Amino acid sequence: MNVRSVAIDESVSTVFPPERLQHALEDVVDAATVDATTDSLDSYDAVVTLAYHEEYLDAVDWIHSIQTGIDRFPLDDLREHDVTLTSSTGIHGPAIGETVAGYMLSFSRRLLPAVKAQTRREWSPPEWDEAFTLTGEQVCIVGLGALGKGIVDRANGLGMEVVGVRRSGEPVDGVEEVYTPDELHTAIRDARFLVLAVPLVEETRRMVGAEEFDLLDDDAILVNVARGPVVDESALIAALESGSIAGAALDVFETEPLPEDSPLWEFENVLVTPHCAGFTEDYYRNVAGIVRENVENIERGADLRNHIV
Repeated sequence: MNVRSVAIDESVSTVFPPERLQHALEDVVDAATVDATTDSLDSYDAVVTLAYHEEYLDAVDWIHSIQTGIDRFPLDDLREHDVTLTSSTGIHGPAIGETVAGYMLSFSRRLLPAVKAQTRREWSPPEWDEAFTLTGEQVCIVGLGALGKGIVDRANGLGMEVVGVRRSGEPVDGVEEVYTPDELHTAIRDARFLVLAVPLVEETRRMVGAEEFDLLDDDAILVNVARGPVVDESALIAALESGSIAGAALDVFETEPLPEDSPLWEFENVLVTPHCAGFTEDYYRNVAGIVRENVENIERGADLRNHIV
């Protein structure tokens, strides 16, 4: 595979201006911004993208996803057409970690209800026993890859007790106890915060539902920065309505954008963000770093970073 020209798909504009990435790559390859839904890709060797388009299969040799998750890409089709796929695993940990820390602080320090009261011009201090500190509280992080480790580091810095779930069950620095997925119920039982940071695969689809919400204490808070379908959304809504959990911070949803008629908009104890937990002004620079490294790897015949297929 030779890579002389790279297309930057317009879909990345959800996260950063494609021209920024284009300029960051121009000293190593010919780069141009394209709209894969209308423009021909025949003159390009590779594409950097957020979205997937079938046109990629017969046009390019290499697809680079700006996300960590690759659930939108048809891996079998890519193999059949001999198209290489790489991801941006490893660049999102700090941003995701800080976002999750912000979510948890919003609940512990009662910032979410304060902001909502401010929009109503209400002077509404919390009850004496509503606010708490994160020090000593337990957080269970399900998924201890690059995203999860970014969360672990921030939770440790806040003095929290950190447990986690990992497919291998192998120890992770900063995590007091690591469980395997079949021990999920044991792992989450004492968690004040249940944080989901797993990829969306068949094994993780709806891994948290009614049974899991019943196991949590009624002061527990769900945080989802994984993918929407990892949670049974109807079961989550039922748990919030019944008060069997204390709240949720959600960056991802079964349907995105979150429909206007979703009940999740209405809960006072739900923090909704628009799938932006990994956003940072350095996003395009971080993606460019991986793409540049892999262009060099291809030239040297070395293994690709974050090679999926």
